[in-house]
Amino acid sequence: MQLDTRSSTVSPRSIVLIAMIAFAVVMRLANYFAPGALPWNFTPVEAIALFGGAYFADRRLGVAIPLVAMIVADVAIATTLPAAWVRDWLGTLPAVYLCIALTAVGGFALRNKVSAANVAIGAFASAVLFFVVTNFATWLAARAGAGSACTESLAACYVAGLPFFKGTLYGTLFWSAALFGGFELMRRRWPSLQPAHA
Repeated sequence: MQLDTRSSTVSPRSIVLIAMIAFAVVMRLANYFAPGALPWNFTPVEAIALFGGAYFADRRLGVAIPLVAMIVADVAIATTLPAAWVRDWLGTLPAVYLCIALTAVGGFALRNKVSAANVAIGAFASAVLFFVVTNFATWLAARAGAGSACTESLAACYVAGLPFFKGTLYGTLFWSAALFGGFELMRRRWPSLQPAHA
């Protein structure tokens, strides 16, 4: 599959985009393996998807690369969890990946329209989407089990998830600013990072 050009070579732009996403994934793993260093859910998951959707010339890659990056990170995390936790976790992962895919598609709207305001709006919307969809999935999964606030009602599940939403929102805003801002600065300095169709 080709990246940002019609040639068989990988463009400098694609390499930088993939490297930035890989770095963000490493930071997500660092946050997981060093608990307490950052707030819960202060991760770049949604920011990576928004970033990929906005910048990869091939829209399929804009969706696929953030998904693959998160799958790799999740496999690494799953190897450290007890088997019972992995089973529970797998019940909500499809919702997480759905959010990543939808956010990447939403990132298409930022193509050639990247600004601080637009990125902030996109980041906020993606964090809200993640909160709504994943807590609904958690509620559905909890109905088959017990021992969770989510077994009481959907409203109780959303209330229980509010402390995690704070981390998701702040993390998505921070990582979106870092990824979009960092790439825009590099793009101004190095013309080879401009899109192939520019």
